[in-house]
Amino acid sequence: MRQISGEQEKHSEAESRKRFSFRINLFFFSSFMIFTVIIVRLAILQFVEGPQLKEEETGSITKSVPLPPIRGTIYDATGENKLAYSTPIQSLYITLSKNYSDSAENLRDPDKKLLPELELMAKKLANRFNQYGDPKAEKLTPALILEAMDRNYRKANGFTPRLIKADLSEDEVAYFLQNKDEFPGVEVVEESVRHYDKDTVAVQSVGYVKNYSSARQTLPKYEEIQKKNSAEKNPGVVYLENETVGFDGLEYQYQEELRGKNGYKTVPVDPRNMPQGVESVTPPVKGYNVYSTINKNVQVKTEQAIMDQLRWLHSNAVSGSTHPYAKTGFAVAMEVDTGNVVAMASMPDYDPNYWSSGKISSENYKKIQNVYLNGTIRSFPSGQSGQHPESVVLLGSTIKPLSVLIGLQEGLITTSTYYQDTGAAYFGRNNSSRVRNSSNHVYGGLDPASAIRHSSNAFMVDMIGERLYNKYRNNEELDQGVDVWDKHMKEFGLGVSTGVDLPGEYLGRLEYYETENETALSKLAFASFGQQGKYTTLQLAQYTTMLANKGKRMEPHMVSQIKDEEGNVVKTIKPKVLNEVDIPDAYWDEVLRGMATDVSAFDGFPYDFARKTGTSQESVGRKLVDNGVFIAFAPRNNPKLAVAVMVPEGGFGAYSAGPIARKIFDAYDEEYGLDGVPKKNADKEEDSAKQ
Repeated sequence: MRQISGEQEKHSEAESRKRFSFRINLFFFSSFMIFTVIIVRLAILQFVEGPQLKEEETGSITKSVPLPPIRGTIYDATGENKLAYSTPIQSLYITLSKNYSDSAENLRDPDKKLLPELELMAKKLANRFNQYGDPKAEKLTPALILEAMDRNYRKANGFTPRLIKADLSEDEVAYFLQNKDEFPGVEVVEESVRHYDKDTVAVQSVGYVKNYSSARQTLPKYEEIQKKNSAEKNPGVVYLENETVGFDGLEYQYQEELRGKNGYKTVPVDPRNMPQGVESVTPPVKGYNVYSTINKNVQVKTEQAIMDQLRWLHSNAVSGSTHPYAKTGFAVAMEVDTGNVVAMASMPDYDPNYWSSGKISSENYKKIQNVYLNGTIRSFPSGQSGQHPESVVLLGSTIKPLSVLIGLQEGLITTSTYYQDTGAAYFGRNNSSRVRNSSNHVYGGLDPASAIRHSSNAFMVDMIGERLYNKYRNNEELDQGVDVWDKHMKEFGLGVSTGVDLPGEYLGRLEYYETENETALSKLAFASFGQQGKYTTLQLAQYTTMLANKGKRMEPHMVSQIKDEEGNVVKTIKPKVLNEVDIPDAYWDEVLRGMATDVSAFDGFPYDFARKTGTSQESVGRKLVDNGVFIAFAPRNNPKLAVAVMVPEGGFGAYSAGPIARKIFDAYDEEYGLDGVPKKNADKEEDSAKQ
């Protein structure tokens, strides 16, 4: 027994030696591998990653803090009137040199906490603002100032200056400059604030600005910029949260040109991202100046003409009654040769200076929520209670010159076609549908030109709408003529983009495609006299321009030139023809001969001019309302200006919209001269001669 036990002990001892030897070998092997990895990693750090880390270390020594750019000016066509401009203001910023965050404060002993000193500074600042600031300005409390300091770095890093108060008074500026030592990290910085012409000139076209922090949450353009911001290394182009950017109109359309470039401060920082040392400053670069085609004098007179006419309609009968619900009016005046828009009025308008700081109070927004959009290019409600037409209405009889052109081009009629007008047209199965002329007029014998002049609905239905339907009724590829009608509409800019340099353009409402419970014949019958398509005032003006120049669709321009601060031309916007239609002169002559409707508002007008009145009926709230529409261009044989006017719920176009157009032509004649001679200059020369 003892012998066996001794052998077992020897065997066990041998096994223990083997395990010990294995562990020793494993330890040395593991140590070798660890040291090998360390050596390889050190080699990589030194020879591969070393240069990059060194560059990052150098870069982390300084940080670039962008300074807001200085926005360019928007001028009117004369270059003398500023429609939108920036003026310098002084703002107070603070840069936190210590970490006052809650996370840091929680680690400090009670007697070493730093927050009390920041709270004390906020209180001192509030006292000085109250003492030296504008007594009418909104008061800043210590709590609001402390919130603006962003001590928990929710909005910015430690080295980024925080805006405490903008637009300091002269006394505030003087005090803080003289007592800078009392407020560590506080500095007065020159910035700019946006202003708009006090006469509220084309405000919806000029647009407005908002803070970038708000704009990037709403507009895709700024969402894309925000994505690029994080990767952008050039501090001169990085958008700042508190800078103002264009949000609508020309301010938005020409944002890149107007914005300019940031300035920036190069700030030395410590490893905690807190500022230290001496900073250097690269000043901002002012944006380019944009020269609008809007003429202030013509624009202001256009706006006044609309408002005067709306008041007149409330107390004077048109179409047999007054029109108290005529609350809005829209007009566009467009040069025939250039496409320049000299007036674009969406009335009522508002004071865009509500937006000058980049935001608007809820109280002011309530005042303007139904008027701040541009009704000449968009469709939106009038803001009245109940159901009322929007800013985009049916064209009514203003479509008839184009209807006749379509009839001539499609071979449905000729220039010598004779039609006996009996006051109504019948169509459909068993002639069950009827369309009557306005006021049930019976015009007797008509040719195409006189059908336009007398505004015969019956002619348009029988000779254009029904014949177009019959021509294509057996062609399955075309919706029985509806597609042909749509093609012609689009050739004249109705239902497509005008190409205007403004954002958010509405393309129109093509009811001949949207109405499912009507036959193709019914659609074409009603479309022929302007009851199947809703288009914007600008589209109507472009169409009128095309009538004036016999087939060239000019691109409307709101801007003619862009210049730098020294006055050097950076870009010139030249006239552009979007498309042309090839129509025989005989057809044009016939149509233009018909654009001669009597309009009393033009009595005594010194030029021969082409015009067409329109009254589109619209069912609103189970009743029919009359919208006033009017188009004209002058002079007839050498056209300079085309005008389109819409007055929703204004009654007959000749009496509601026509007087507005007359005042626009007079205003243009005064400034530019419909015959090429500005009448204001002629009057001055006449006065000088008398003296």
